[in-house]
Amino acid sequence: MSFLHMFRSIDDVRLRAMTNTVTNITRKRGRPPGAKARAGDGKNQSLTRALTLLERLSESPKGMQLTDLSYQLGMPAATVHRLLSTFEELNFVEQDPEQGLWYVGLKTFTVGNAFLNRRDYVAIARPHMHTLVEQCGETVNLGVIDAGEVVFISQVESQEVMRMIVRLGSRSPIHASGVGKAMLASMPQQSVSGILERRGLARFTDHTIDSPADLRAELERVRQQGYALDDEEHAVGLRCVAAPIFDENAQALAAISLSGPKARIVDSRVSELGNAIRQTAAEITQALGGRVPAGQV
Repeated sequence: MSFLHMFRSIDDVRLRAMTNTVTNITRKRGRPPGAKARAGDGKNQSLTRALTLLERLSESPKGMQLTDLSYQLGMPAATVHRLLSTFEELNFVEQDPEQGLWYVGLKTFTVGNAFLNRRDYVAIARPHMHTLVEQCGETVNLGVIDAGEVVFISQVESQEVMRMIVRLGSRSPIHASGVGKAMLASMPQQSVSGILERRGLARFTDHTIDSPADLRAELERVRQQGYALDDEEHAVGLRCVAAPIFDENAQALAAISLSGPKARIVDSRVSELGNAIRQTAAEITQALGGRVPAGQV
């Protein structure tokens, strides 16, 4: 996260959801005679290449040159051009012919949008997020966990001149963010250990928690107080409080966070904002028909 204002483009997390879903398709039944998947993993090589290209393009809102895509993906330029041309015909990508830049297209948004349509907690959470911004004056985000990282999928901005703005679809380290710690605190220890083994505990600032023992103690504090605090752990000068949202099985499916400069989120406000974010998360959980796990505030 940073204080820099970012221009929003296509909602990257929606695209990522679409590409992850399609890439994992395996033809178990109804395979045409003679059809062969790539040896070893059951994936279609051409499809994997195409969706890898589309996903890489989605990560560059300013567009990419064909030669850059070819170099970064390790694919021949002719192959990349053929894939882009096919995607262009289907409206999944578009090109600026004057600059030679390629961008994701409208069809990508339409298909990827199915993820958020399926997970209606985004729509349910939005009114509560707006109310929280009006109440506290800071930016409110909604995030989920994907592949051991936080992905931001919705945001309501503060009206303050100095405010935190995050690009939708951007990612944040799970151990150094309010959303990440709020959700980690709600997971079984085995799941937490598995994520940390894969992702590690990278250090971003002098305040980042980079010790497993310290992180375990921090997660216990989160469970006891009902909200998590990112105290300049990912970006100097930025504070964030967050609380999890639960489904009907008392499983954390997302978390909301309230973020702003430390100059406004001073020590005396942390408890007040933490209680506000916890209450809002509880209201969203109730609206979803979810329930808070036993023993958690």
